[in-house]
Amino acid sequence: MLSSASSLTVGSSAIMLTTMSNNTLLINKPLCLHNNNNSKPLSLPNFFNAHSTSIPLNSISFFNAPPSSTASFITAVAATDSDQLSSSSDSPDKQQPNKYHFVVANAKFMLDEEEHFKELLYERLRYFGERNRDQDFWLVIEPKFLDKFPDITKRLGRPAVALVSTDATWITYMKLRLDRVLSASYEAENVEEALASNPTNIEFEKPANWVAPYKKYEYGWWETFLPAGSKESKV
Repeated sequence: MLSSASSLTVGSSAIMLTTMSNNTLLINKPLCLHNNNNSKPLSLPNFFNAHSTSIPLNSISFFNAPPSSTASFITAVAATDSDQLSSSSDSPDKQQPNKYHFVVANAKFMLDEEEHFKELLYERLRYFGERNRDQDFWLVIEPKFLDKFPDITKRLGRPAVALVSTDATWITYMKLRLDRVLSASYEAENVEEALASNPTNIEFEKPANWVAPYKKYEYGWWETFLPAGSKESKV
């Protein structure tokens, strides 16, 4: 451990001050500290200001501790600014990968059967638009990141569609809302990597007799939520 030493003369006594590389100040004599403006002794934790890089000598008095003291030295932590702790040779921190969360199911369930899915996505898109927020959720058809989840893919009908977002809380809500989906999280360096997909054609058979009280979803409604540049290759 590297250190630098200097001496301080108090009365007839010389006190060795050693500053260690871990910003620890070592004093080679047992000392008592008193505030000149206050007769009460000062404790070390109260004396050293956590935001100070120097000892205000004009505010304290040093004198030798009683002989009965068994301490050989006093260790005091001298806090310094964070920029003083780092060396000029230190390299800047690397950017941390972003975390993405998803729910996934087969394409027919996600895009053709789940009667509320379309409304939920368009409502969230409207909410973001009213508040000038950037969209943080996408639909990914046959996402490449599924290769990282063999336990999910073996339970998944294909082609698959994932709802991906950086908002973990919302994805948890969507998992509960959709119910018949699987979920997990993964990391990616950028959004392009996170949303990469395999080219796949999506086709659904039209029901011979539609009996629901609402109109069936039109084919391709999901294009709005596909990542940029992927619409033509997906539908």
